[in-house]
Amino acid sequence: MRQAEKSEYPQHKYFSRYIEYSDSQDVIEMLIKQKDEVLFLMKNLSVEQQKYRYAEGKWSIQELLGHITDTERIFSYRSVCIARGEKNPLPGFDENEYMEAANFESQPFEDLLEQYRLVRESSIALYRSMTEEVASRMGNANGFAVSARAYAWAIAGHEAHHLSIIRERYLGN
Repeated sequence: MRQAEKSEYPQHKYFSRYIEYSDSQDVIEMLIKQKDEVLFLMKNLSVEQQKYRYAEGKWSIQELLGHITDTERIFSYRSVCIARGEKNPLPGFDENEYMEAANFESQPFEDLLEQYRLVRESSIALYRSMTEEVASRMGNANGFAVSARAYAWAIAGHEAHHLSIIRERYLGN
């Protein structure tokens, strides 16, 4: 699947940054590589590392993992809707409100990792199934015109962004 053109996604600071964060020519390959990297990076974290917050008011790694998974679920759902020709505008979401409503800190970390793995494998299967024609279909999400394909790249870029923060601010790598 080719990378989304600038005309296929909103040019606001978050969405465009995520797509530009994608450092690959093959989004499927990038999604697979990230899945392996996240599972390897997080499988041996201590409970202290899982719960660590680098500053007051910041999310823990456990919460970040839940956020990454929720965001991928939402982006993949939007992608399916757009790919199938949905004409109705799709709603946005407020990541902070979603975090307040989530119970990531009370869930076993292993369960969150398994949810992440399953959601990622589902996304990979979804994007593999899309032809270029289907992937380039346009819809409306969060008040912006966007293609189904743009969400694949946004998922990869969103995760790359958070992996960078995890390495720098949480794990000191």
